[in-house]
Amino acid sequence: MFLWAGSKGAHGSGSERRTIYQKIREYDVLDKRKRVTALKPGEDRAILLGLSMIFFSVMMYFVLGITMVRSYSESVWTEESICTVLNSSIVAEINCSYSCGAECWKNSRYPCLQVYVSLNASGRVLRLSHNEEAQETNPECFYVPKCRKDFSVMHTMVLNISERLKMHQQVPCFYDPTEQHDSVILSRLYDCSAIFHSLFWPTCTLVGGTLLIAMVKLTQYLSILCEQISRIKR
Repeated sequence: MFLWAGSKGAHGSGSERRTIYQKIREYDVLDKRKRVTALKPGEDRAILLGLSMIFFSVMMYFVLGITMVRSYSESVWTEESICTVLNSSIVAEINCSYSCGAECWKNSRYPCLQVYVSLNASGRVLRLSHNEEAQETNPECFYVPKCRKDFSVMHTMVLNISERLKMHQQVPCFYDPTEQHDSVILSRLYDCSAIFHSLFWPTCTLVGGTLLIAMVKLTQYLSILCEQISRIKR
């Protein structure tokens, strides 16, 4: 009787231990499932954020590539020198049109300021333009103001520019080293500094998005590796 009861008690104690162990295992599994369930949406959001950052940076590269970078690379006025102002005078009045509302345009005019300079690097006499945009719009005029209704305002503004050029005489300018163009420009639309600053933030966004996705993937890999190691130990 005693032995039977003792063996029964030992058997019951082993069953209780197994029951307790199973409960602990169930709680451990449930806890892991809760953690995985909690981490999964966060990982998905992090990957989505990283992909959005990469997409945004690629779009910025595309926009900057067809505007600033293209204008910078296609500009032939790459060498900098000093120009001496020889003549600065208004030679004509150019017709233009300005917007007066939806599908409404009226005619006006602006004064054409023509500036000739002597390039110190070669001694050539060349026509001076404000930048590449003014050179493309009207190569005969130094500056092409925005067309306005009041001609006197534009005339006063161009006269002030002319007086400043005459007062300084020596001005920095950019010229074509191949000497295929008979003009120089006072300033470039986009220089190296502008290109660098415009590409800096999209590059940071691209690197940040890539690192974010890489960190999430690394976290997932380490989680799977820890799971496999824990299974081997059991």
